[in-house]
Amino acid sequence: MTLKTFHFAGVAGMSITQGVPRIKEIINASKIISTPVISCELSNKTSEEAARIVKSRIEKTYLRDIIAYIEDVWYADGGYLHMRIDSMTIENLHLDITMGDISTAIMNAKGLKLAKDGSYIKIAGNHIRLFVADPASNPKKRSTTSSKAKSEDDYFVRVQALKRALPNTVVKGYPDAQRAIIKKDDTPNKNGEYEVQLLVEGYGLKACMTTPGIAGYKTRTNSVLEVLSVLGIEAARSTIISEIGSVMGQMDIDPRHMQLLADVMTFKGDVLGITRFGLAKMRDSVLQLASFEKTPDHLFEAAAKGKTDRVEGVSECIIMGQSVRLGTGAFRVVRRLGLRRDEVGLGAKKRCLFEEGWESVKGIAVGA
Repeated sequence: MTLKTFHFAGVAGMSITQGVPRIKEIINASKIISTPVISCELSNKTSEEAARIVKSRIEKTYLRDIIAYIEDVWYADGGYLHMRIDSMTIENLHLDITMGDISTAIMNAKGLKLAKDGSYIKIAGNHIRLFVADPASNPKKRSTTSSKAKSEDDYFVRVQALKRALPNTVVKGYPDAQRAIIKKDDTPNKNGEYEVQLLVEGYGLKACMTTPGIAGYKTRTNSVLEVLSVLGIEAARSTIISEIGSVMGQMDIDPRHMQLLADVMTFKGDVLGITRFGLAKMRDSVLQLASFEKTPDHLFEAAAKGKTDRVEGVSECIIMGQSVRLGTGAFRVVRRLGLRRDEVGLGAKKRCLFEEGWESVKGIAVGA
């Protein structure tokens, strides 16, 4: 497996994890994988223009991508930030946003710490003015000369910090989608047209499936746990099989083995990794858990809690030297022994070892 590992260049510089690291991610049921990719089938597979429109709906667009400039303007009573939105850039990027969408995005941005009422935003054409409140203008606070000068300094610092942070505001797109790439086939189809596909790097399967212009039933991701949360356990099982098959596609592995592995990981109704934590939820056998990892801990816990082991699995039978109860080993021969009740101690009450020891000690004490 290690020798067959190769670096898959992917599309337009998108590197997808392959080989042993990818197998470890699948088998361990990792929540965060190194390269999550959502493959989106487009409703219009042949139009690259339509693909760019759908891409603009998914990929994150920052305010710095669509503004021509941002500057701070000062006057006697305070100042404001002035921005001009480049409408030509919005048109070239096929962005379906308005000035109202931009102002809403600025109001809802978490890091800016602005009021939610939007009274500080003034829109005129494609120009946005952002008025920042001056703390010194609050009439409830009595300000001396020194405190007023300090407040003015703080106000200037606040405006400059806002000027630096404002371009990083997300205006359009899904928060968990890092970027989107349009993949175009090298060979034409039967009609002589080149089909296009959209690859989204990141998470957000549910949002991508419900995006206009994307065929939701044909959209898939390589993150097993995200498939579990969106589509359910059967889809997660199918994803495990297909992902292992794509990594080991050239190694001639029987598909039944991959199906069996997927069944073992999902038969509890949740995706459990083949780790010591996942196996502890899958199996109750003490010997089987002890044969995997942390042997002393499992054995000490079983001894302390009085656990029993029926010795029915493969690992337990190998440890105990018994034939595995599968196939010909599943048969047992039972016959009558013909013993009487008094021969096995059922006729009379069986005395305890401590009672016999206590009587012998008591007899010695009486004789003395």
